[in-house]
Amino acid sequence: MSVLLTLCVVLLPLATPGRGTRRWEPCTDLRPLDILAEAVPPDGTASGISVTRVQGALGLELSAAAPHAVSFPASRIFVRCDLFPEEFSIVVTLKPPSLPPKKNEYLFSVVAEGPDALLLGLRYSPARVHFLFLREDSAGAWQTRVTFRSPALMDSQWHTLVLAVSEDSFSLTMDCGVPVDITADVPFPATLSMQGARFFIGSRSRTKGLFTGLVRQLVLLPGSDATAQLCPCRNADIILSIPPVLQGLTGRPEGNEVLKYPYETSMKVTLGSRPPCTKVEDAQFWFDAGRKGLYLCVGSEWVSVLAATEKLDYVEEYQRLHTPSETLGLEVFLIPEAGLFVATANRKATSAIYKWMDGKFASYQNIPTQQAQAWRHFAIGRKVFLAVANADPNEKGQEFSVIYKWSPRKLRFTPYQRVPTHSARDWEAFEVAGEHFLAVANHREGDNHNIDSVIYKWNPRTRLFEPNQTIATCGAYDWEFFTVGPYSFLVVANAFNGTSTRVQSHLYVWLLGSFQLFQSFLTFGAADWEVFRIRDRTFLAVANSHSYDVEMQVQNDSYVINSVIYELNVTAQSFVKFQEITTCSALDWEFFSVGEDYFLVVANSFDGNTFLVNSIIYRWQGYEGFVAVHSLPTFGCRDWEAFRTTAGSYLIYSSAKEPLSRVLRLRTG
Repeated sequence: MSVLLTLCVVLLPLATPGRGTRRWEPCTDLRPLDILAEAVPPDGTASGISVTRVQGALGLELSAAAPHAVSFPASRIFVRCDLFPEEFSIVVTLKPPSLPPKKNEYLFSVVAEGPDALLLGLRYSPARVHFLFLREDSAGAWQTRVTFRSPALMDSQWHTLVLAVSEDSFSLTMDCGVPVDITADVPFPATLSMQGARFFIGSRSRTKGLFTGLVRQLVLLPGSDATAQLCPCRNADIILSIPPVLQGLTGRPEGNEVLKYPYETSMKVTLGSRPPCTKVEDAQFWFDAGRKGLYLCVGSEWVSVLAATEKLDYVEEYQRLHTPSETLGLEVFLIPEAGLFVATANRKATSAIYKWMDGKFASYQNIPTQQAQAWRHFAIGRKVFLAVANADPNEKGQEFSVIYKWSPRKLRFTPYQRVPTHSARDWEAFEVAGEHFLAVANHREGDNHNIDSVIYKWNPRTRLFEPNQTIATCGAYDWEFFTVGPYSFLVVANAFNGTSTRVQSHLYVWLLGSFQLFQSFLTFGAADWEVFRIRDRTFLAVANSHSYDVEMQVQNDSYVINSVIYELNVTAQSFVKFQEITTCSALDWEFFSVGEDYFLVVANSFDGNTFLVNSIIYRWQGYEGFVAVHSLPTFGCRDWEAFRTTAGSYLIYSSAKEPLSRVLRLRTG
């Protein structure tokens, strides 16, 4: 939403004798205007109004009050002129009751007292939130309604809604979640007069449609979107302004509970083993004496609020994930309001997507692919995409990689765009200067490994990715994008030039609208780059897989070679070699942290004799660099991904030699 404050202006005649021009002033204060406090006496004593405490929060029950008892004239807040702001936010914290399917209740309304016309209103039903306003022009006046879906409103919990309005843009955010944006055909009026109007809380000035739930907050914020001021926060705690009567614990106790001081009411701490986290324990604390951590029950999860520094103790197998075939790549990603997923790039004709449910990954969706090598998840605005890199042609001999789009209605990925590629190995999605790009690593075309890889740019008009730049590559395997200060970089892992794996991999910097060569690295069958930061230091690690050269008299066919970690030297304006680590045909690096410790895990795939090779976790030890701390048995290890849930930290690795991936849990002490 625009931050331009298009509020009403009082203009005095410029040519009036004896008067100068008057400077611009908004009709209302730009501070939050507590609509609820204006309508309710400071002590809450009004006919039919009661104060009730539910789930630890105080709210007003208005259903027994007459509509005019909870109202006030608009002139009380529109002190400089009588025009409603053109841009504003409305913040409501409420605990709605369960309603029949077709019933509507008003949260508030603004009514013209003379003709009793509804100027403005906010009402809700079991599955909808409706914002209504009066629009006038030369053709007459009519009422406009903007409707949002709200399937989670009727769950007997406190919820905070933020409605932000700017011209034809309407946005509704519930409980600091993902906003729902609507662009309406009819914009909000720039000159909605409040002259002679009256605010009604919990009604539309009539007995029909009375609000029967609890309301804790009703605030008008002229000129800006209140979401940035409120989030992140929890349901009933998302507070911009509440009436004085709701600021203490003076409400009616639930049941036979005796009123207590605030700290006595809210600070219940459970000791011992992990207790359940349900509605009964909501907003209560649990102290884990073993880990010396303090946790708060939020919804159904224990959230750490004070914990001793975690230390990685050991790694254990947590889940065996059976896949359609051997897995060449993994992508773990989160879709807001949908959950945590992992996509597996499988060698045969089907790849799979799994969803994290009940503490494990479960099969969710199968997608046809052509020897898939990698997946890449990314978002453009509210659109969520998943791109697959296909290495083989389809049944018609056509080589395409495919971009899929998440359907919020179907809760599935559906095909969105096919992109011509050549034995694609990887996608990299990134954003530069507000524009979105996708880079594909083209590995070879037939037997020719010296071909162009392509950077595609998102066209907002066509809503498609279009070729933007080509870069010459040699058997490209991986792209990695990163930024350092204001500079954007893209590094390619070149694996093979047709005769040798001893080739230069290149780092490019974004200059004047395209990527320009910045630095080159000698690599040996480079399969992956991993960029990571430790405090204020930037590192770049390459996974070297194979040293091979057909032109040498004695063939050097070695898989046990050094992979290299480089560090950015700001003074030299280049990456310099920091550490070499012996690896066994390394195909991937993954950086992760546990507590205050930093780790790298390598995917060792083959030692020249067997694919049953240990992959190693290295821990950052400052001056010593990375030191091996855990040796993990793996079979043809191809890819590592680290992820975290509320239950802990995990690693997942894929095997290029068996249809089985493994989830490992990081045990901390």
